[in-house]
Amino acid sequence: MNFVELRFWGLLIAGLLGIALVRLVLTRGFGRRLVAFDRAALCALGLFLLACVSVTTVLIYLTVTVGSFLALSWLTRHPQRGFRPSLLVLIPLQLLPLLHYKYANFFLNDALAFEFDSLRHLVIPVGISFYTFQIVGFVVDTLGYHKPLPRFLDFMNFAGFFPQIVAGPIERRAELLPQMEDFRFRWRAGDIDEGATWIVLGLFFKLCLADNAALYFHGQSPHNPFLVWLDNLLFGLRIYYDFAGYSLVAIGLGRCLGIQLTLNFLSPYCSTSIAEFWRRWHITLSQWFRDYVYVPLGGSRTSRWWLNIAVVFVVSGIWHGAGWNFIAWGALHGLFLIGNRLLGPRLHLPRVLAWGCTFAAAIFAWLCFYETRNAVLFAKLQTLLNPAAYSLGALREAMAYRSSADLFVLGCFLALTIGVMTLEWLSILKRNQPYALLRRPVLLVLLVVLTVLLTPGKNNAFIYFAF
Repeated sequence: MNFVELRFWGLLIAGLLGIALVRLVLTRGFGRRLVAFDRAALCALGLFLLACVSVTTVLIYLTVTVGSFLALSWLTRHPQRGFRPSLLVLIPLQLLPLLHYKYANFFLNDALAFEFDSLRHLVIPVGISFYTFQIVGFVVDTLGYHKPLPRFLDFMNFAGFFPQIVAGPIERRAELLPQMEDFRFRWRAGDIDEGATWIVLGLFFKLCLADNAALYFHGQSPHNPFLVWLDNLLFGLRIYYDFAGYSLVAIGLGRCLGIQLTLNFLSPYCSTSIAEFWRRWHITLSQWFRDYVYVPLGGSRTSRWWLNIAVVFVVSGIWHGAGWNFIAWGALHGLFLIGNRLLGPRLHLPRVLAWGCTFAAAIFAWLCFYETRNAVLFAKLQTLLNPAAYSLGALREAMAYRSSADLFVLGCFLALTIGVMTLEWLSILKRNQPYALLRRPVLLVLLVVLTVLLTPGKNNAFIYFAF
């Protein structure tokens, strides 16, 4: 489900029109039965849109969801099996498809040096990391808190609500399931109006900001620190506006249907500490790791809290991708957080300086995220950490790397992103409502114009589809 493709919107509109026509026919004779029809129609619409991505994707999704529901149904009827023993069996089974498609090649071929050629060509099913974690969390919450088993259709709509199934947000039972149990196709004007503002902002983030950042990202200069920093910056902008853009469109689509999804990003590049950054970046994943990994390990209540943080962020790195670079990225952020906890209370930096240090740390770490070639990654890290590399000659080389026209356009793009980030910052400082100023009617009209005028011809898929 690619929100920037006209095909998706055509399929969605066709599906919703079909549902509306059937409801119109059934209204007189079925009455209250329309509630059941609405739940079934929402489930069918989600499966239809997922099947349009690929048949393999929908089959794997059905295997995980239906299998989890059947296992959970059996376990709730046999509580004498025990909470922990049940999870020790069920969760590995839920994770098997994810482990096979995403990690088998890395662990067996790269880490253990086997030669299973069939694993090298596996394509990761779209959204598998997101809906698998959402369903695992649902199982833990249901068994751990002795919650009743929902109706099958309600569970399927919880696990596969089409706006968020592909790239989140990773929702929790307590927030999303009650909305699915009460779901009706109501078509409220207020919901559609609010949802449209999120959709416009999300498409602007993706098409105007993320895709243009992708155009100027090269990643091929390991020995010039200025070029490496520029690539880090461009990638950091791209991944944020790409992923946040998808999440905002998902929130908007959900709001149009009367469903309130979790805001997955809260302007993270406005953070003044790395701890705050992780409270604002990919919020639902951070909360998932906090509740299902960090707290069960002992959290901050033990003397080995630093080890718990390290474990969580290494696992988070592995979740993002099967490669040594992702492990390094997670470990680096773990070190940042440990340092923040040890030194943060002793440091009293001015707000602007604290923001600059946080932003620089996040941008520095993105190198470990995008550079999958281990030798090149090591060379770039050496370059960035070598003070002698920052010479006037290297700066002149970096300036000569692009034409004057490219530098002008790149400067205009960076000025635009600075303006957007300034509005994000003011939205937090003045209203404590992320993106509030960007969703004002006058600015939304400007964002539509900028999206139409500045969207590049090259279509880049949402970057988190690969995770």
